[in-house]
Amino acid sequence: MPAREPKDRLVVALDVENLGQAETLLDRLQGVVSTWKIGSRLYTAAGPAAVELVQKRGGSVFLDLKFHDIPHTVAGSVREATRLGVGMLTVHASGGSPMLTAAAEAAREAARELNVPKPLCLAVTVLTSLSRALLQRELNVPLAVEGHALHLARLARDAGLDGSVSSPEETRTIRNALGREWVIVTPGVRPAGSGADDQVRVATPEAAIRAGADYLVVGRPITAAADPKAAALAILEAIARA
Repeated sequence: MPAREPKDRLVVALDVENLGQAETLLDRLQGVVSTWKIGSRLYTAAGPAAVELVQKRGGSVFLDLKFHDIPHTVAGSVREATRLGVGMLTVHASGGSPMLTAAAEAAREAARELNVPKPLCLAVTVLTSLSRALLQRELNVPLAVEGHALHLARLARDAGLDGSVSSPEETRTIRNALGREWVIVTPGVRPAGSGADDQVRVATPEAAIRAGADYLVVGRPITAAADPKAAALAILEAIARA
């Protein structure tokens, strides 16, 4: 089930170069943040040691590697992620139904065989850096972003996944269509006054929560702040208000 306490709904992105930088952030946010996103940058640099670093400090890991390959390969990757004990992981919804089904089945089977909790398997719908123009002009997708994200979320649900990763702009539509049990993780969250950086579909923490997000993923507004702890606490307050 999705988290309900503000502290458990904020996921901070450890998009840093190495374990030393990750450890510094973990130290500065100890007791404030309980869930950390490990993406391709840190995982490429440090591998499973990054997951272990978070876990040894009592944190939960959202392994955001966006697996996107043939079904057999993705199933193997999901199995290894489950073995690592991560709380959530991602696959690309655009990999298609056979790949999505393989991922969902691998997580269930690996959790049972290894006697570990099953991670939430989440389907990435449309990256927050993609605009409608890019989606249509370069990727030849005729649907609007909202419609395409909903289509991919439904595909993932029918394949047995637990939820989706979608920008704040699509969250309300997906929540209304797929119901309360569908887990929605929302990146592209920016406090009022923050720059969007390279993301084009963004919203404030309050707006994302009110739209129906279960988890908010926040990176640079916290990790690049002069005082990461104060920045994280401000976002937690916004979540509580919403």
